[in-house]
Amino acid sequence: MGAFESLSQSVVALPLLLASLVATTLTCERLWFWNRISKRQQKLVRAVLESYAQQPQAAIARLKKHTDLPIARIFLAAVTLPEATPEEFRLALESTAQGELPLLKRFSTAFNTIVGIAPLLGLLGTILGLMQALASLDLGTGDSDRALNVGSGIGEALITTAIGLAIAILTLIFANFFQGLYRRQRAFIQEAGGQLELLYRQQHRQQSPLRNWPDP
Repeated sequence: MGAFESLSQSVVALPLLLASLVATTLTCERLWFWNRISKRQQKLVRAVLESYAQQPQAAIARLKKHTDLPIARIFLAAVTLPEATPEEFRLALESTAQGELPLLKRFSTAFNTIVGIAPLLGLLGTILGLMQALASLDLGTGDSDRALNVGSGIGEALITTAIGLAIAILTLIFANFFQGLYRRQRAFIQEAGGQLELLYRQQHRQQSPLRNWPDP
């Protein structure tokens, strides 16, 4: 019976421990990532949009200093496109933004997996513990000590379900928090990209008469 107990505990305890470690590591990485880009990107976009209309090269130079930020890479893909039409400029913004979205949604699948599997692992541990406790119960005897041991074993078996639920609940809270940050960041990229595109269209409209003016 002792071997079965040890086996049932290890079957569930190790995966639950691994799930908690993975969830903690990924949560810390995402908190660091969002804290790093949220504060810097808004300041960068504001400065670039203010300078791009009058000093495009200065805006480009500023963007090149912050290529670790998704919004800087998105803007650079468009503003460094040689002699781009407004339509080509827009396509460069949209395609590069689509390429950055997986970075913003990183680890979402892992979070969802942990949320789904942690309670199941806890339930599995409870079932194995109940099987062990009931197997040691001899209904034909009135041994009160054995009955108390069975009750204690059932209580211990329920611990794994509680642990699995706790891991799933905490992971779900952070996963939803990161999902909200992703949605806001996507809206921010779309808004900032639209403002940059508008500036480019205005510049292109002003330069078009000069380009089409016949040579003397």
